[in-house]
Amino acid sequence: MAQDLKIVSTEQAPAAIGPYSQAVVFGNLVFTSGQIPLRPDGQLVEGGIEAQTHQVFANLKAVLAESGSSLQQAVKVTVFLKDMNQFATVNEIYASYFLEHKPARSTVEVARLPKDVFVEIEVIASTNVE
Repeated sequence: MAQDLKIVSTEQAPAAIGPYSQAVVFGNLVFTSGQIPLRPDGQLVEGGIEAQTHQVFANLKAVLAESGSSLQQAVKVTVFLKDMNQFATVNEIYASYFLEHKPARSTVEVARLPKDVFVEIEVIASTNVE
């Protein structure tokens, strides 16, 4: 089974900060690791939930592109929020990245996220691989 897995790595998104991959492709699906608002150089994005959410989507787009996929091929998105009171703001930004395409989604509030960020998002998407 391990030979069927393709590990994804791109310098256009921050490197993994632990023993995991940015994403793994299995068959025609890509599973991203949760992306937090780090720039590709590893620096945390300053600012509020808006700036952090846009950086998370920039990271997801880069990882998905390297995987042969895109946000428009997302099947399932999971959003982790530090504060559910920020849901409306994140939802508005989220909607700007998914105009016509509406993948399945879960949004949960969590007690704490890595580096004390406000948002983390992971995606399962189809790839262009047949």
